[in-house]
Amino acid sequence: MAKIFYFIFGLLMIIGAHSCMKLDNYPGPGETLKGKVVDAATGELVLTDQGSEGTRIRMRELSWTAATPENLDFFCTKEGVFQNTKVFRGTYNVRVDGAFIPLIRLNANGDTLANESKTLEIKGLTEVEFKVQPFLKIEWVGTPTVANGKITATIKVTRAVSPADFKSKIGPMGSYSDADLNNMLNVTDVRLFVSEVPYVGYREWDNQYTTIINYSGNAFESMLGQPITITTQGTIPSGRTMFIRGAARINYATENIKRHNYNAAVRVDVP
Repeated sequence: MAKIFYFIFGLLMIIGAHSCMKLDNYPGPGETLKGKVVDAATGELVLTDQGSEGTRIRMRELSWTAATPENLDFFCTKEGVFQNTKVFRGTYNVRVDGAFIPLIRLNANGDTLANESKTLEIKGLTEVEFKVQPFLKIEWVGTPTVANGKITATIKVTRAVSPADFKSKIGPMGSYSDADLNNMLNVTDVRLFVSEVPYVGYREWDNQYTTIINYSGNAFESMLGQPITITTQGTIPSGRTMFIRGAARINYATENIKRHNYNAAVRVDVP
């Protein structure tokens, strides 16, 4: 009797395992979403950090109705482009969040003021472009120089969205006063990030050499559009190859993160 019991039990286990294998026998995600984030005013790519401190892409599948859609998040590269090659075929709502005016804006009651996200049918290769309004624009001025193991570079920081436009779009989200909005527009810090890897930024930087300049209140206002010369800290050993990027941010958080705007990384060889 015991042998019969164990035989039946073993047979049921095999059938159960086979059933589980059949349930999992669905084709894997093989569609691709490819895109870029550009400045609505200039058409230039919006440079960013790599990781949660940079531009985030959030997808929600709308065609799967068996459960509440979950957020599928991934991030832009520092160049402002993104790609996800493991997407299930279907209909998705796609949005991006970063150092720019939010695409989805709600008031304090949760009412929708604006929704510039996109609904896409993702099948095969699907490409999308998001046009956004960055908070700041960071530019190199001249060429970085090296002396005594220190890199000196000059950048220029300007507003990429006008204060009037910022206030008209952000103000209704919280019924903010003019003083509140002016405080949000203040530049809080300017950085010269330094690293030995080309994707240098907030996620990857060497605190021995990176220089951070903090500003209180509206102290930076008079420096907007003016050349700002920054020198790295410490002494970089001879023979090193370093990468630097300028960055700055305002006193406003998108999705609870105060994100930097960036310029392109530059390679510097230390003699």
